[in-house]
Amino acid sequence: MSLDYVLAPEAEADLDALLLWSQTHFGAAVREGYEELLRAAFTDVSDDPERAGSHERPELGDRIRSRHLALSRDRANPSVRRIASPRHFVIYRHDGDAATILRILHEAMDLPRHRPGIAGR
Repeated sequence: MSLDYVLAPEAEADLDALLLWSQTHFGAAVREGYEELLRAAFTDVSDDPERAGSHERPELGDRIRSRHLALSRDRANPSVRRIASPRHFVIYRHDGDAATILRILHEAMDLPRHRPGIAGR
């Protein structure tokens, strides 16, 4: 099964902040590697929303799942820098024809506090 994916506004903000932080602290190669890893993760959850390693997250809302970026490392384009220890989760929901990426959150965060629909990081 292959679905499309869309980024919710909060996920777009998370993505922008994460890529800017990566660029500022680690340089362009790491930023590009993280961007490719995120693209692979988005594709993974859209291709198979219940892919091995994903988890139902009822504490975050109805039909919401999470999947750690580390699980998509082997499917990221090898032509960019490989991210050895990614530290983020993709929070998403699938509804019919599309997977909606709701948030991209650091693993150290209290996920329920940053659930979709609540502003802030």
